[in-house]
Amino acid sequence: MRSYRKSTLILNAIGRKTIAIAPILGLVAAFGASTPLQAHPGHQSHATILKAPLAGVRNNYWYDYRSDVLEAENELRKDLRRAKTAQDRHEAWQEYNRELKDARHDYSKEMAERGYIRPGRVTVGG
Repeated sequence: MRSYRKSTLILNAIGRKTIAIAPILGLVAAFGASTPLQAHPGHQSHATILKAPLAGVRNNYWYDYRSDVLEAENELRKDLRRAKTAQDRHEAWQEYNRELKDARHDYSKEMAERGYIRPGRVTVGG
């Protein structure tokens, strides 16, 4: 209650017209808190971030992959901070997902070329 009283006093000091804005600001704050969760298409992509190196081998390719993931996360934070519309946020998450997929693809490809990942074989009807 105390912070509400302070904001009311500040609004009273500014002028009568701004007092009518106070309830609207509360609605905007309540709506704004729920919007990012609804507009967040990125939950699926978090599962695609590798927590451990493929084949248990920590090499330059693993560290390059981790660097790419950190760079994508930093870029996502910056893009979301600059986003003004839901479309901007959606595009930021799409770019983040693309960068994660690209980093994982590059890492997997390098590890396969080095022989750490063998292609699987499926036999049907034996």
